[in-house]
Amino acid sequence: MKFVIQVVTDANVKVEGKTVGEIGKGFLVLVGVGQEDTKEVADKMIKKLIGMRIFSDENGKTNLALKDVNGELLLISQFTLYADCKKGNRPNFLNAGKPEMANELYEYIISECKKHVPVVEKGVFGAEMMVSLTNDGPFTIILDSRDL
Repeated sequence: MKFVIQVVTDANVKVEGKTVGEIGKGFLVLVGVGQEDTKEVADKMIKKLIGMRIFSDENGKTNLALKDVNGELLLISQFTLYADCKKGNRPNFLNAGKPEMANELYEYIISECKKHVPVVEKGVFGAEMMVSLTNDGPFTIILDSRDL
């Protein structure tokens, strides 16, 4: 599983011109689900995401977590995080989770995050989405379950 975590001052996602998810200060998280991923893997990733202290405190040190700043979450499914670019110039996505399984885990991640974060917004799984954000810092972290 892969999360691309971006600290944002605001972010939104649109499908067919309609806003389907929108947040203020918080994390925009691109969520990639791989073939081997499970709910247990998701639980580890969620725990790390929720506890990540990457907001600045009053001294400018990255010391605060989402809960400390009343942060919000926007979770966007993105199978392209599993692009394999080793051969040729056209990536393959064979390592990405199959759609039914990936959507189930994506929805699981959303429901678990809602237990910890008051505002959790999402995109539409499998849809063509337009994502806008103001990256604060910019501050972006790639979290890969293989590294946990």
